[in-house]
Amino acid sequence: MKQRKLGQSGPTVSAIGYGAMSFTDFYGPADDADSARVLDACLELGVTHLDTSNAYGMGRSETVIGNWLRARGGENPFTIATKVGITRDPEHRFNNAPEHLTQELDDSLKRLGVEAIDLYYVHRRDLRHEIEEVTETMAGFVRAGKIKAIGYSEIAPSSLRRAHAVHPIAAVQSEYSLSTRSPELGLIQTCADIGASLVAFSPVGRSLLTDRPHSLAAVQDMPFLKGNPRFMEPHLSANYSYNADFCALAADMGMSAATLALAWVLHQGPEVIAIPGTRSIAHLKELVAGGKMDLSQEGIARIEAVLPVGWAHGDRYSAAQWVGPERYC
Repeated sequence: MKQRKLGQSGPTVSAIGYGAMSFTDFYGPADDADSARVLDACLELGVTHLDTSNAYGMGRSETVIGNWLRARGGENPFTIATKVGITRDPEHRFNNAPEHLTQELDDSLKRLGVEAIDLYYVHRRDLRHEIEEVTETMAGFVRAGKIKAIGYSEIAPSSLRRAHAVHPIAAVQSEYSLSTRSPELGLIQTCADIGASLVAFSPVGRSLLTDRPHSLAAVQDMPFLKGNPRFMEPHLSANYSYNADFCALAADMGMSAATLALAWVLHQGPEVIAIPGTRSIAHLKELVAGGKMDLSQEGIARIEAVLPVGWAHGDRYSAAQWVGPERYC
């Protein structure tokens, strides 16, 4: 497994981490015992970075990780990132107020059972609070020893620079894959400039870059995907067509589509770390294989001939799903 620095002065972690949203019912029913087995597999496969959030299952994902750690006697072999800022309040879906961040941090520490969180993200910006103010609150957590580094999720390059001027930002989390390439329009470059990691979530396009994309029938049981433009007709059928060509290319190159998709993401720069999620240990092995592979320029050209920039049909989010992430291009 390739290793990468998490931020300019952070720990070295596996280039492929694990996105623990899969420990909740977001993509269908989850089982905590199965989730524990996935954590066992991560350890065996050399995955050393876990990404979760207090919003994933309203604490369930953090609790699964905390219970797994407690079953080991508290020994923690992972670098753990979690997030804060999404709420259940229908009037204020995002809350970056100091008192809210403080209480939620304490709750996350309890669920995880750790003394300090390695990387603490603001999950979504709350525009009632300037990013400088929010970053100073987060910096106070660093000084208090409750967190080791600060991150932001789904923010614009301009916001990243504003935050970094207050306190070093270790990482920015963004959707990034062969199907979502907007980070190439300023975010990757800004991360490289300030020494932050770009942590790529959904690196296999929510299944569209795998050998087993979600069927239209399966999507009906997944509320998020059911309302996502790329998984609605007529877009989905068009995306299946591109998926078939990509799968054929991956097979010709001697690997699974998921392996090739992860290898491509990591090829985009040394600051990129990927955090795919899965409930399948077999699929996890395919994903991890991408972290051991180097692609040639010829290989990159073949990939981009099959999946040219802008190939995906439909927006990555619906109008409702776009509430929160910052658009910058």
